[in-house]
Amino acid sequence: MEATDSETGGRDSLLSWLLGLLVLGAALGLIWVGDRGVPAPVGRGGDAPDFDLALLSDGGGGERFVLSEHRGKVVLVNFWATWCKPCEDEMPSMERLYRALEPAGFELVAVSVDENPEDVAKFRDRMGVSFPIALDPSQDVSRAYQTQGFPESLLVAPDGRILERYVGPREWSIYEPRIRALISQGG
Repeated sequence: MEATDSETGGRDSLLSWLLGLLVLGAALGLIWVGDRGVPAPVGRGGDAPDFDLALLSDGGGGERFVLSEHRGKVVLVNFWATWCKPCEDEMPSMERLYRALEPAGFELVAVSVDENPEDVAKFRDRMGVSFPIALDPSQDVSRAYQTQGFPESLLVAPDGRILERYVGPREWSIYEPRIRALISQGG
């Protein structure tokens, strides 16, 4: 027995409706699952994620860098690695910036993503770096800041807001007047 046109049209319509409902449900499910646990973008105007990292030290003193303990200061957070040539190239400029502005209330922390602290210590000694170097071998802090590569730096205001994100190496002396003005204005 053959189905009539009205029976096939009814079945096709019902199947189309069910298929559409299934696709809609799948799309909504993907949207709901895909948005869960995704942090908001870290960028200008947002809060700098707090972190607590061990500092590279010669004596194993257990010193730590906790970003929130530096509220009231302008802080440059720099993500880098010893194997990164552009990171190496910008280190002397960062050292000059730190030496020029640290007495005025500026802080700079270089967050190394290297796995071996001995490599970081050798790099620091070779480069003559005096600013604090924090260790992030798991790259948890780097991920929290949503870094895309190295070097990458974020300028943080005294109130903990991100003022700027700098991707790639910089000649930091050109930023000294702006940072000096931020320090004198309190952010």
